[in-house]
Amino acid sequence: MSDKPSEDSSSTPEVPDDVWEQFTRANEREAPKEPSARARMVTERLRQQEARGETPESWRPGPPLREKKGGRRMWTVLGLLLALVVAVVALKPSLLPGDPFGSGTSDSAAGSPLPEETAAPTAPPSAAAPATPTLDDPFAGSPAKRWADGKAGILAPKAEAVGGRSRAEVAQALRLTRELLISSNLDPATLRGERPEAALDVLDPKQKDVLSGLKSALSEPDEKHDPLSMFTRFDPDEVRPVGDVVKVRGRMTFEAGEGAAVAVHADYTFVYPVVRSDGSPEVTRTIVRRVLDLELSDPARYDITPGKLTVLRHDRDAGNSACGAHDGWFHPQFPSDAPTSAPPSGPTSDPYDRSKDIREGQDCGTVSRV
Repeated sequence: MSDKPSEDSSSTPEVPDDVWEQFTRANEREAPKEPSARARMVTERLRQQEARGETPESWRPGPPLREKKGGRRMWTVLGLLLALVVAVVALKPSLLPGDPFGSGTSDSAAGSPLPEETAAPTAPPSAAAPATPTLDDPFAGSPAKRWADGKAGILAPKAEAVGGRSRAEVAQALRLTRELLISSNLDPATLRGERPEAALDVLDPKQKDVLSGLKSALSEPDEKHDPLSMFTRFDPDEVRPVGDVVKVRGRMTFEAGEGAAVAVHADYTFVYPVVRSDGSPEVTRTIVRRVLDLELSDPARYDITPGKLTVLRHDRDAGNSACGAHDGWFHPQFPSDAPTSAPPSGPTSDPYDRSKDIREGQDCGTVSRV
């Protein structure tokens, strides 16, 4: 037998050592490894739990971490906003609608001032929430709480030429009327009984029946010569004002008068809070409504003083003042007062009612509210 190599061995190419080594390493990385005994045990336990419909505790789904952080952020922001709202309301409870804390202050009493009165009211103002006036809140319980303060309540309309008089002449008539109302009813000096020189100065000295009558009334008041017909006055030995605010509500209009005159109509109500001068803290109010008809006439047609007002009408209606007194002072009545003057003889009326003609009122009637 000869030593001839087999066909297989002669046909198989020889593999280099370095190539064989790379092949071996690749197979070691890719070949599946046999699981350990512990791995097989865990796999079998999970398979059995799955067959029974059980889910491992650590596999139960939960919100992603990002959602949890977002939720916490949202609640933090809402908490801060709520704290801010609580702080603001604590500083200013009136921001809340209604009266949630039972303060006794209605929306109408605590709200913003009423808009300007541009036409005659058709009904009295609605009743305010019941409240007792105090030194800190002298208009509590009064519809005047929303009225304008002092001069701000006496506004003249926009002047326009009328009846042959220029716009400037109409503006002059409105300005003089406003000065008369302010001096007669708001000037602190007038209110405490001093001579109202500014008011007297706008009236025509040639209208002697009016001007001389007012001057006599200021000097020696009596039943027939009453300065209260034009001026508001309180005896400083009896009462003093609470604060420096008088509430005012009304309107001023104008039209062409006779003989190329500017006719001005003024209708205003003034509310005065007062206390006794002896130091008592009890507060009451006197309400005075005044209606005036005035003219600025043409000096070319009438014997008048240029730039002065002629008085055609001056009426007043006072609520809460003693009856039968003719000494030139209003005498406010306090709730604790015992009757000392003549009993009321007129009907009960609402001194805040501006819808009725003033001629219907009587000073000696009973008022329904102050």
